[in-house]
Amino acid sequence: MSSKPLYLLGILLTIFLGTVLYYKLCPTCYQQEVVVNDEVIEAPVSATMNPFFVSDSNGDLNINVNDNINFKLSGISILQPISKKVEEAIDSLKRYLEVFPLKNLKITGYYTSDEINNSAFPNLGLARANAVKNYLVSQGISSSQIDTYGELNDDLIPDQDSIYHGPQAFTISTREKDDTSHLEALRLIAEDIKANPLVMYFDTAESSIVLNAEQREKVAKLSRYLDKVDGASITIVGHTDNAGHAESNISLGQKRADFAKSYFIKNHIPEHKISTISKGQEEPVGDNSTEEGKALNRRTIVTLN
Repeated sequence: MSSKPLYLLGILLTIFLGTVLYYKLCPTCYQQEVVVNDEVIEAPVSATMNPFFVSDSNGDLNINVNDNINFKLSGISILQPISKKVEEAIDSLKRYLEVFPLKNLKITGYYTSDEINNSAFPNLGLARANAVKNYLVSQGISSSQIDTYGELNDDLIPDQDSIYHGPQAFTISTREKDDTSHLEALRLIAEDIKANPLVMYFDTAESSIVLNAEQREKVAKLSRYLDKVDGASITIVGHTDNAGHAESNISLGQKRADFAKSYFIKNHIPEHKISTISKGQEEPVGDNSTEEGKALNRRTIVTLN
């Protein structure tokens, strides 16, 4: 065999081995089927690797770290551990916001169409933004300087372990000193929730909570209000129908209220801002002589204090 065919064979072998090693060893790649000349082959796909980036166009803040806060597919809990580089970046952000109290940090959490929203929030992105917000608050950043949002982003690609690397974005803005629009917005939230509190119903033998779109919006409003208003808290009241003894129904109502509390804690509502009580069968809103009325009475009510 002449040297030229051997040379070409060597090139092809090198390309083949390089490709195999690339998608076998690359920790942020996985295989995806593609079609070439009617033949299905496996090709490596690179995961999205968003940096921890925060910049202020009207200031001297410019943080850009090649790492981030990460989440599992359909997850709302931050994956631990968080890298030292990100922790140091958050400390720099904290010091900047302390110096400039009129600066606001906007956190936009991203989610994809392929994910399932099992959170209490209107979308998975907002739930993730609230998880990040809670972590920043635990590191000393004031929740009054943080706003959270959610946004669909189908450009995100998880890695081979179904992890999204940095599915959030950060933006710094500056509020005018005499701007009170945010206070008016909070006042309207309080009026709305107090007039129309969040009500969650329970089946007789069921201990799960599934919220509709309207209820999820109320959870988002409650979360925002608790973040922005000093001393704000919520009370969860458990109610039952009149089946059984009144004393046991007080206990059952408390269990429902406590179950709802644990649900909110899992959804990033601070535990110390939640109190629970039970009214048992004392305050029916439906006719206990009918199944429909009993179903209306098996409920928890969440309102602002």
